[in-house]
Amino acid sequence: MDNEVMELIDMLYTMVSEAWGVPLGNDKCIVEREKALKLIEEIKAQLPVELSEAKRLVAARDEFIGNAKREAESLRRAAEDAELIISFGGDGTFLHVARQVMDLPIPMLGVNMGTKGFMASLEPEDIGLVRRAAAGEFRRSRRMLIDVELRRENGESVLDCALNDVVVKSDVSCIGLAVTADGVKVTDFMGDGVIVSTPTGSTAYSMSAGGPIVEPEAENIIITPICAHIMAAKSFVLSPARRVAVKPDWQRSHVTLLSVDGTEAVRMETGDEVLIRRSEKSVIMADMGVTTFYESAMNKLTGK
Repeated sequence: MDNEVMELIDMLYTMVSEAWGVPLGNDKCIVEREKALKLIEEIKAQLPVELSEAKRLVAARDEFIGNAKREAESLRRAAEDAELIISFGGDGTFLHVARQVMDLPIPMLGVNMGTKGFMASLEPEDIGLVRRAAAGEFRRSRRMLIDVELRRENGESVLDCALNDVVVKSDVSCIGLAVTADGVKVTDFMGDGVIVSTPTGSTAYSMSAGGPIVEPEAENIIITPICAHIMAAKSFVLSPARRVAVKPDWQRSHVTLLSVDGTEAVRMETGDEVLIRRSEKSVIMADMGVTTFYESAMNKLTGK
C-alpha cells in the first residue's frame, strides 16, 4: 500500500486516541472504539481508489498545462515574424490568441465563427476582405490592457495582464468585497463578486452583470458588482490613471476566486488582495471598417 495511505491511517488512529485521552488498546469506551475502528477500516479500503483517481486527475492536469504551454510557445514563435494575425472563431478564440502575443506590436484580425463575436471585425459573409487585410488595408484600433497582481499575504505576487476583464468572485456563497481607487473607497458590498474590465471587455461579463457599454478604443477602468445585495451597488467608470484594489472581507467571505480573461480561476487565501492598473502594453486590432462599433453592438445585442 502507498506510504501516503499508511501515513493517513496512522494519523486517524492517533486522532481517535487523542480525542478519548486513552490508548486505542485500552478497553475503556469499547463500543466507541469498535465503531471508530470500523470507520477507519472503511476509509482504509476506499483510500487507494480515491488516491489513484486523484493522481490520475493531477497527471491529466499537468499534461493539459504542458500541452497549453507548448501550444503557446509554438504560437508565439510563429507570430514573431508575422505582419498580421488572423483569428477564426469566437471571442474566446480571439482572447486565447491575444493573451499569447499581447506584448508584440502585431495587428490582430478577428473573423467571427462563433455567436456574438464583439472582438471580430469580420463576419463569415465578409471573408473575402481577408485578402485586403493581408495587404495591409485596415485601420489600427489600439486597445487598452490592464495589469493584474494577486498579492499574497506572505509577500508573494502572481502577475497577469487582461484584455477583457478581471473577476473576483465566490464559488457558491456570497462574499464581502471592498474596492478602492488610489486608496480611496469606491464601493463595498456583499454579493457574488466584482468585475474590473477594460472598455473592450465592457461588452462581455460586465455587460451581462448590468455594466455600461463603453466604446472599445476609450481608456477607462470599469468596476461592475455581480449580484450585489444592496441597491446602491452600481458600476463605476474610472480614469485609466487609477490604481484599483479589490480586498475580500475575510470575516464575511468563504471561498474567493480570481479569474483573468476567463482563464482557470485561482483560489485566494486569507489576507490576499488584487491590484489592478492600466498596462503599458496594448493590443492592436485590425478594423476593416465594415460597420461602426455602434451598429455592430446594436446588431449583435438585438439578434439582427
